[in-house]
Amino acid sequence: MNLLLDEVARATARLADAGVASPRADAEELAAAVHGVKRSELHTVPDSAFDARFWEGVARREAGEPLQHITGRAFFRFLELKVGPGVFVPRPETEVMVGWALDTLRDMDVQDPLVVDLGTGSGAIALSIAQEAPRARVHAVEKDPKAFVHATRNVEALDERGRVRLHLADFADALGELDGTVDLVVSNPPYIPMSEWEYVPPDVRDHDPAAALWGGGDDGLDAIRVVERTARRLLRPGGHVAVEHSDLQGNAVYWVFAEEHGWRDVRNRRDLTDRDRFVTARLSRD
Repeated sequence: MNLLLDEVARATARLADAGVASPRADAEELAAAVHGVKRSELHTVPDSAFDARFWEGVARREAGEPLQHITGRAFFRFLELKVGPGVFVPRPETEVMVGWALDTLRDMDVQDPLVVDLGTGSGAIALSIAQEAPRARVHAVEKDPKAFVHATRNVEALDERGRVRLHLADFADALGELDGTVDLVVSNPPYIPMSEWEYVPPDVRDHDPAAALWGGGDDGLDAIRVVERTARRLLRPGGHVAVEHSDLQGNAVYWVFAEEHGWRDVRNRRDLTDRDRFVTARLSRD
C-alpha cells in the first residue's frame, strides 16, 4: 500500500477521535498541502517523498486549529485564497450569495457594473465577482489592518485584470465619492450575538478574528444595520443589495430593509442546506 495513503488513514482515525467534523477530507487536504499535490493525486506520491511535516499539521488540527490556517489556503468557488490568523476564513455558504450576485449582474442592462463588497476580509467575494463577471468594477472595503494584508496579497495574486480596488476604511462611511452610483452592494458582515458565544465551534471562536464574528447589539445585527444604511447611500435607484446572516436571523434581517427606507423586492434566500442565509433587496426608483 502507498505509504502516504496509509498515513492519511491513520490521521483520519486520529482526527475523528478528536471530534473533527470532516476527518478524512481534512487529513487528505493536509497531506496534499504538505506534498504539493491535489487531493486526487495523493496516490502518486512515492514512499521516498513522504514528508513528516504532515504529522505536525495533523497535531495542530487535532488541537483545534482551523485547517485553512495550517495549510495557508482556502478554496472559494474557483479561487485558491491565501488565508491565516487575522482574517476570516470564507465558508461555502457564502458562495451561494455570490452566485446570486453574479446572476443579478448578468440580468442588469449595465455595460460595466459597479460593485461594492463591504467587509471584504480575504477578498473572496470581490475577487470571485471580478473573475466571473469580468466587466464589473469592484471596490472592496476592509477596516481591519490584518485582514487587509491578506486581501492585498490575494488581489495582487489573483486580480489579473486589475478590476478590484481595495480600501482600508470603515464601511459605515467609506466610498462617499460613489454615493448614488453603485449597481450592487454585497456583504458578509459579522452577525453573531455575543449571547451565542458558547455555541460557536471553538475552531471558529478561538481563531477567526472577533471583528468578523460578533455583530454587535443584543441581536447581533448592528453591523447589518450599518450595511443597510451604507447600501442605501451607495446604490443608484434600482440597484441591489445582498447581505449574509445566520440561519436563524432571516426574518429579523428582512425587516432591516424596510419599505419606508426605499427598499423593494426584499427576499430571504437559502443556502445549499435549504436554510435562510442571505437577504436581497432593490432600492426603489421612486
